[in-house]
Amino acid sequence: MAKRKKEKFAALNTFPNVLQNRSFTSPKAENFLGEYVDIKGHWQEQVFHNTNPITLELACGKGEYTNAMAERFPNRNFIGIDIKGNRLHNGAKMALDAGRKNAAFLRTEIFLLSNFFDAGEVNEIWITFPDPHLRPSKDQQRLTSERFISIYRKIMPAGGLVHLKTDDPTLYQFTLNEAPKANAELIYFNDDIYSGPLYDPLLEVKTYYEGMHLENGRKIRYVRIRI
Repeated sequence: MAKRKKEKFAALNTFPNVLQNRSFTSPKAENFLGEYVDIKGHWQEQVFHNTNPITLELACGKGEYTNAMAERFPNRNFIGIDIKGNRLHNGAKMALDAGRKNAAFLRTEIFLLSNFFDAGEVNEIWITFPDPHLRPSKDQQRLTSERFISIYRKIMPAGGLVHLKTDDPTLYQFTLNEAPKANAELIYFNDDIYSGPLYDPLLEVKTYYEGMHLENGRKIRYVRIRI
């Protein structure tokens, strides 16, 4: 592991706005003091100290959307989730430096979400530029697959929204096909969001990877699903 990456992992362990799961077989949330936290169903009271609704950014990378949403909506709570600690470090540090009390981060695999969130605890989910898993054998690893939508359903109320933003046409079309199979409703979809007025002001936020894709002339696609 490169020196810089090791430094980021070490720093992440000291961040009070980060919880980490270090096990696939026995998932637990560990805080910066090294204590296990019974966080499922208790994010509002234990982390945010309010009763505001919760939005997740899955595969959040550097946490651009988590921070942008937290800044724009101070009366809502936001949690960035990723397994890669060196990336998570950037978003968590940005939130700490800005003093954002409504932004937190969780390091874990996304298929373990129901170990950390209770039924109906999450109101909204954003998925921004995830790994598209282009091989058919990897279809159910895509974050908009029927498998993952069933996981989201366990932690969201009826009517909860899932947003996908991607440059990948295969993942975009896969999502359009998969949502109805998972009994989720397609609310809106667009295969070139910047070709006209934006459907949602939050789509203005650009991730690190989106910036690279736009420089390479790729179209940005968006899907909104109701669970």
